This record gives sequence, structure tokens and C-alpha cells, in this order.
Amino acid sequence: MALAKFAEIKQHILTQIEEGQWQENAKVPSENQLAESFHCSRMTARRALTELVEAGVLTRTQGLGTFVAGIKSQSSLLNIRNIADEIKQRGHGYSVQQVALTEIKAAAPIAIALGLTEGDPVYYSVLIHCEQSRPLQVEERFVNPALIPDYLVQDFTEQTPHEYLSQVAPLTEASHTIEAILAHPQLQQWLAISANEPCLQILRRTWSRKGVVSFARLVHPGSKFRLGGHLTFKP
Repeated sequence: MALAKFAEIKQHILTQIEEGQWQENAKVPSENQLAESFHCSRMTARRALTELVEAGVLTRTQGLGTFVAGIKSQSSLLNIRNIADEIKQRGHGYSVQQVALTEIKAAAPIAIALGLTEGDPVYYSVLIHCEQSRPLQVEERFVNPALIPDYLVQDFTEQTPHEYLSQVAPLTEASHTIEAILAHPQLQQWLAISANEPCLQILRRTWSRKGVVSFARLVHPGSKFRLGGHLTFKP
């Protein structure tokens, strides 16, 4: 089945970037140029560019044009999205390593975050999410067993914890704390970084209608990741 024109244009742009034909910050053809090259409407070309801008592959500067985005992967500060989807939308390969999936006793900070008592059992997972086979995020997650009893029997190489939790306990509320950190030796090993590379850490609590579902610590290498967002204010 033939690709839709906008998808064909997106694939062409991704291929040029992947093969190194268009480097970081290189200007890409305009909507008019793409429409002429692919024998389609300007609206179709605009859709292709807009979707790649939203995925963080391209950046757009009013009056100047559209350019290949910087090498850092970008995630939204305003939305909670599945990291596997973010990576795939950039046209890159996603893979994951499952380091741990077990039950532990909640230390005081974890018990407080989940609304439990210190020493209560909690479910614990560690995943390394990779983009193009390179570590992009270490996800440490603590889950309330009373709300998610089947967490430990899942295969998180097939679907991410975010995907699974969204299905069984739809998100109603979330909180974030974001800070720059230096990684401890285990994180350095998981992320394949040096001891002096700064990292971006996101602490996230999520709720369903029944209570706090999980507390997650998401750590990214500072050289490979950035956060962004866009707000529209209505009068």
C-alpha cells in the first residue's frame, strides 16, 4: 500500500537526517519546495513539517524557515507521554533493558510518596530506555501493590510501565519535581556516561481515582536530553 503524501515527505526528511545528508541546524526545503517536489498541495507539505516539528525532529523559526533540530532529544514538560512513542515519532529505533522487577520494603521517602507506611511492601522496577541503542533514560519506579496487583507479572520489554499503568489505572493527576544532578556510579553505568556529566532528574508521582499509583525517578544524560513546552493563553 502506497504511503500518503505527507507520510512520504516525512520519511524522506527522516532519511536525509538519518543518513547525514542534513546535519543539525541545516535548513530543510520550504513547504512550497516540498509541494513541488512531491507533486502535492502546500497544506500536505505543511502537515509533514508540522508533525516533525511537534516530534522534536525539526524546529521552526518564523521568517527564517524550518531547520533540523539539535541532537538532544526533547520531552514535554507539560504532558506525560510514553517515552517509546516519543522516540519512535522522531523516526528513531526504541529498545529497552529490564534491570529489575521485584518487591521491596518501602523506605521512608517512598512510603511517604505513595501514602503508605515505612516497611510496607511496594513493587519496584528499573528500566533503561534506549534511543538508537544508546541509553536515554533510566526509569526507577515504585508502585502501590494494592492498586496495581499484577505489576510484577508484566513483561516491560513488550510495553512500558507507562503504557500498562495507563490501561489499568488511568491517570487523573500528576506532580513533577525537576532538578540537575550528578549520577551515582550505578546510574553512570546504566547511562554509559562519565562521572562528571550532569543529568536531568524528574521525580514524578501519579494518581488514579483510587489514590497514588506510582512514584518514579527518571534520569537522563544532560548531553542527550532537554525539556520543552508550549502554552497558549486565551483572553
